[in-house]
Amino acid sequence: MKSLVRWHNGSLDPILIQRGVKALGRRLLKTLEELGEFFIFFLSIFRWIFRPPFRHEQLFKQMEFIGVRSLPIIVLTATFTGMVFALQTGYTFRLFNAESLVGTTVGMSLSREIGPVFTALMVVARAGSAMAAEIGTMKVTEQVEALRAMAVSPIQYLVLPRVIAGFFMLPLLAGVFTFVGVVGAYLVSVYLLQIPEAAFVNRLVYYVDANDFVGGLIKAAAFGFSLSLISCHQGYRTYGGAEGVGRSTTRAVVISSVTILVLNYFLSTLIIEFLPDF
Repeated sequence: MKSLVRWHNGSLDPILIQRGVKALGRRLLKTLEELGEFFIFFLSIFRWIFRPPFRHEQLFKQMEFIGVRSLPIIVLTATFTGMVFALQTGYTFRLFNAESLVGTTVGMSLSREIGPVFTALMVVARAGSAMAAEIGTMKVTEQVEALRAMAVSPIQYLVLPRVIAGFFMLPLLAGVFTFVGVVGAYLVSVYLLQIPEAAFVNRLVYYVDANDFVGGLIKAAAFGFSLSLISCHQGYRTYGGAEGVGRSTTRAVVISSVTILVLNYFLSTLIIEFLPDF
């Protein structure tokens, strides 16, 4: 009997193949269902943007939470990122007698790529996880249903202020990250690597222009919108009590981080294509 369910060469079992195909199909359908659910959630955000009442207090509270309270970790991360970057590029460029290019390399890299991406990853770890945990806790304790019972839209009250705050605060944090990172790189380059101050500053000012910062700020705004939307969505679809809250928080951090890295590639391609001199 066992031989009847195997291929003629005995290497594959049709029943196992059938089970594998069914499992793959179920996974594919579940993924499509989640994508469709996320797309509807995404559209519901725009539905409430221009509809009163406008929750100004909630918006300012979230801007303070995402922006102001993230400043210490952003400053600390930027300082050591700029210092390490200058250290590595300085010793590498010394092999080619090109230490004067450290300022240019650090400035362009921080403003275009490292500043927006590192800022977004730090905000995901601190604020994105908190968004998912807070909304998830409200969901499993039926506070979200209580809002609906009071004729208050959970999307407008809980989600929209966080998404708008993420969209506007990430560019500001990315700007701070870039500035602090350049200062850290300057200190290491001039006082540790003994690179002439004029060479560092002049090359930085000459080669790094406004388009480098504009491109980075566009990326940061897109990252802020994405991470807030994903974190809120994961919290909003939480079920299963405390275990479900932990699961949603982990998924929010993982999905947001991967999305930022993938989105960074496509945004870089578009910005290089359409933004002159980027």
